[in-house]
Amino acid sequence: MKDATAIRHAAKIIERGGIVAFPTETVYGLGADGYNPLAVARVFEVKRRPSFDPLILHVADPSDAGKLVKGIPSDAKKLIERFWPGPLTVVLLKEGNVPDIVTAGLPTIAIRMPNHPMALLLIKESKCPIAAPSANPFGYLSPTTAGHVREQLGDQVDLILDGGPCPVGVESTIVSFSEDKPRLLRPGGVSLEEIETIIGKVEINSIQDKPSAPGMLSRHYAPRTPIVLDWREESLDSYKGRRIGLLAFREPDPSLNFNHIEVLSKKGDLREAAASLFAAIRRLDALSLDLIFAETVPEIGLGRAIMDRLRRASGIISRS
Repeated sequence: MKDATAIRHAAKIIERGGIVAFPTETVYGLGADGYNPLAVARVFEVKRRPSFDPLILHVADPSDAGKLVKGIPSDAKKLIERFWPGPLTVVLLKEGNVPDIVTAGLPTIAIRMPNHPMALLLIKESKCPIAAPSANPFGYLSPTTAGHVREQLGDQVDLILDGGPCPVGVESTIVSFSEDKPRLLRPGGVSLEEIETIIGKVEINSIQDKPSAPGMLSRHYAPRTPIVLDWREESLDSYKGRRIGLLAFREPDPSLNFNHIEVLSKKGDLREAAASLFAAIRRLDALSLDLIFAETVPEIGLGRAIMDRLRRASGIISRS
């Protein structure tokens, strides 16, 4: 089935209240008609996602956002003009036509315009905003290929559109404009530095048990194998007899004795590391290891998003 035919078929499924997994530049999403509460409820059911965790509505044109919100502040408009289509989600006060199940009963809505041709065409063909979290069971690693979706969700999805590997590889950055000052709720594919060059200083959110935007729970993006961030090379002898894998930022010292090593970027490029992150963790998770040791990366640019995902995967996010 060629792409255009597959997308038209997928749009018909969305229109009938079905759910479709589709590619974006960040990760694969599990989509439903954002105006259909029953369809959105099925997304929550398939993902086993808590109903208090809101979803992102995906649109195909910046003008579509205006139909979903009460207004767009000037700073939000600046970011939309610069980063849409792209890995940026904005949180704004919602209009009454958005079902409460999409927003977990909150007065705000999270919206973005993805930068992937299949995603944009699917939204246009479906003639509705598409509510879509990542296409994986809740709390687990986000999928960056169609194969990842098939492995985790299988026949629970009506259709999986295969658009190849996701080039960004981590979820979108989320910035809220529901208060007096813009607030970073989740680091992601657009760096905080890029945002602040356009709108100035942005507040940074703390982690909450009841999230105000998607992907904000303290333990998230987790594999079955425990991830350890707080480790030292000199203490490796104390782990003798255990099967340990290393998630390395760049090419590690060959003298390090691990059962398996995954390198995110041999040249230490943060963009390449972000695109490789979830797939590399999946490969380590499939090896029946006892532990995965992860190296830290510089917390600049996309490094902030990488470290956010690693901390959530290891369950050590600060609640300050």
